[in-house]
Amino acid sequence: MLNPLQQASRLFQAFKKGGPTFGAWQMLPGTNHSRAIARSGVDWICVDCEHGNIDDGQMHELINAIAATGVSPLVRIPANEPHYVKRALDAGAHGIVVPLIYSVYDAQELVSSAKFPPQGTRGFGSPFSTQTFNNDDLPTYLQNANDALITIVQIETKEALAQVKEIAAVEGVDCLLIGPFDLGNNIGRPILGEMHQELKDAIERIKEAAHEARKKVGIYCTSAEDAKNCAERGFDVISIANDRVALTEYFSQTLKVASGN
Repeated sequence: MLNPLQQASRLFQAFKKGGPTFGAWQMLPGTNHSRAIARSGVDWICVDCEHGNIDDGQMHELINAIAATGVSPLVRIPANEPHYVKRALDAGAHGIVVPLIYSVYDAQELVSSAKFPPQGTRGFGSPFSTQTFNNDDLPTYLQNANDALITIVQIETKEALAQVKEIAAVEGVDCLLIGPFDLGNNIGRPILGEMHQELKDAIERIKEAAHEARKKVGIYCTSAEDAKNCAERGFDVISIANDRVALTEYFSQTLKVASGN
């Protein structure tokens, strides 16, 4: 039986159900923007505080706007630092995406900062974190958060790739997320057109490591065709588009048709 926070998390329920879950990447601020993306039917929206134009205050507002639509808010924090983990989870994120993991130690420290004692070291006291679930009282959140919140680590460095099986085995890591562009850059096979076979092999290696450890594996996609292909290949958590690129592409395509060019 799911606990109250698990019941309120669309992403957690998708994890339990199995099969691919599709989401979007939000890089631009604005709660109306969040609600518009949520209306697409995605299970989750990742608020990008690493590369997006989104500050701490905006993050708090976006998380609440996303959750109010019944979609799970995730936050990609700027770095694997305990205070970033705390701010995102205290704001009510249903999970975090953490970039630039290099080692098993990094993954273990991340899990510690994301879990309340005795499993971890996360501090307790935010009055905001319950707002994006069922508005349960704070003791209910405290008792159930460790089992409901999703911790996603990005495998995008050559160091993490070398230890991917060990990282996948870390208790409290729920999902490995592949960023093909950074991973390609880090292993000396940047995507400059066709993806190099070495990068393709690395992606498959990460997927296999995650599934061997009974964890989910995610991937950042840049087109509908790419997302469909990844779903068919067995990826579990799939980003279908980011808002900044989607806006430009839609207006560009519409302009071409309208102008006859």
